[in-house]
Amino acid sequence: MRAASAQGPVLVVTRLDDATADTVIAELNRRHVPVVRLDPGDFPDTLKLNASLGDRGLTGEALTGTRALDLTEVRSVYWRRPGPYISADGAGQDERWCAEQARYGLGGVLASLPGTHYVNHPWRNRDAEYKPAQLATAARCGLRVPPTLITNDPDEARRFAVEHRPVLYKPLWNSDYTGPDERVLTVWVEDVDPDDLHDGIRRTAHLFQRRVDKSADIRLTAVGGELFAVRIDGAPGVDWRRHYDALTYSPIETPPDVAEAVCAYLDAFALVYGAFDFGLGRDGRWWMYECNPNGQWAWFPRPHRPDHHGPRRPAPAPGRAI
Repeated sequence: MRAASAQGPVLVVTRLDDATADTVIAELNRRHVPVVRLDPGDFPDTLKLNASLGDRGLTGEALTGTRALDLTEVRSVYWRRPGPYISADGAGQDERWCAEQARYGLGGVLASLPGTHYVNHPWRNRDAEYKPAQLATAARCGLRVPPTLITNDPDEARRFAVEHRPVLYKPLWNSDYTGPDERVLTVWVEDVDPDDLHDGIRRTAHLFQRRVDKSADIRLTAVGGELFAVRIDGAPGVDWRRHYDALTYSPIETPPDVAEAVCAYLDAFALVYGAFDFGLGRDGRWWMYECNPNGQWAWFPRPHRPDHHGPRRPAPAPGRAI
């Protein structure tokens, strides 16, 4: 396969309101690396695609309101958080049909750029987003995984909660959910009591997990073979994302066995990047909760002074899910 030009642009695939992508673009601009930002959610209103396939492979261009992107010149793709595929008009079946054609047409082209380095490839992101696959792969790679049950059986859920108490409920996916007042709502990680588990569990799959007796949380960011671990202290509840104002963060070293297992995990999913969440047990062991293959990383600010090595208290991170 022909390699893309080393002088070609980096394609950043994301929606408009993405502070993490903004940080990457600013750094690429500082290094005088050409960048094109593109959101598939703008198709077909303000994004046009002309792609040809034949003996020469994939050629063509994507046209935004301000840029023309040669599909053969893209050196690398940073696939962040693109908007959903939509239909220009219509409703019901017509709208769904157009959106699916866009997903498999435009999406298929953007995932097939010749000689291009992806961080991460969108299909690898998709494969690695399923929590059952994450936990099964983590255990196979040597990471410690808390006892976990995925079920729609309330009797089995109650038995698990009694056997492993204290037990947490975790959503299997951060689905969009809007309340009656049009506010976007989030389903957080929460403690559950066996007596609170009722027949509503039958309606869908639920994930229950034994709560780790932890002294701190850990976010480990892995990219390009480098590991950056941060210890998170001060969370008064089980989900540290709800308590940014109370947190302090400290860079820490990753134990060699965890580092080896994390690298094996990334290889298993063919990922270049991953944001891992761990609980640090009081016995010093790391327990893996999940890995977001497309997680936010720009939430840990630079220290105020170059000689500062102690815990750092950042401003609240933007966005709902990291």
